[in-house]
Amino acid sequence: MIDTKLLQLSLLFYDSNHKLMVPLEILEKHLVKLKTYAKGEIIFSELDTPKLYYQIKTGSVKMVNLSEDGKEFTQGIFYDGNAFGEPPLFGDFRYPATAQCAQDSEIYTLPKAAFFNLLKTHPDLHLEFTKLLCKRMIYKAKIMKEVSIHSPEHRIMTLLEHLKTNFGDANTTYEIELTRQEISNLTGLRVETVIRSIKKLEKNKQLKIHDRKVYL
Repeated sequence: MIDTKLLQLSLLFYDSNHKLMVPLEILEKHLVKLKTYAKGEIIFSELDTPKLYYQIKTGSVKMVNLSEDGKEFTQGIFYDGNAFGEPPLFGDFRYPATAQCAQDSEIYTLPKAAFFNLLKTHPDLHLEFTKLLCKRMIYKAKIMKEVSIHSPEHRIMTLLEHLKTNFGDANTTYEIELTRQEISNLTGLRVETVIRSIKKLEKNKQLKIHDRKVYL
């Protein structure tokens, strides 16, 4: 089971108030359906044509890409109340990643045309989506910078410091509740590289390791 902290780690995608992106009373006035998905089930695949708006009622969904050798890179994780997969709806392009349930989930779906009609009649929601998409663009830019410029150690520390800043206390030691594999998926690094880099960071006194747990 994925740790709660990891579920919240959609970084700039995360809605700290856990509120629905589109309020349920508004969704119910349109052609909304509630679908149930099992853990591990694929909601849509990379390069599929977008036809629906998705919003999580309960559960969690991860957006992933797979390399030719089967390496998984986690683009983001979405939790209760989060919408996901909207950029291709607005941009009219195919999905750039696969959406897979990280837990058993209940997800609201709305046809593309109905979603656009909803936004036309609720310009305040349209503005909120615009703000959200801008935040995602900033996040993508940061990730590209990390991947293309910085060392594995820097990429890992950026992730860990983000966790401590958002979920910890600057004045106390913070336990990183992620496995080496989860850090690998979130940084695009191989597990072996993550293990070596964490040991190097400990040697440089940038973090601490106790009973295989990482502390910052």
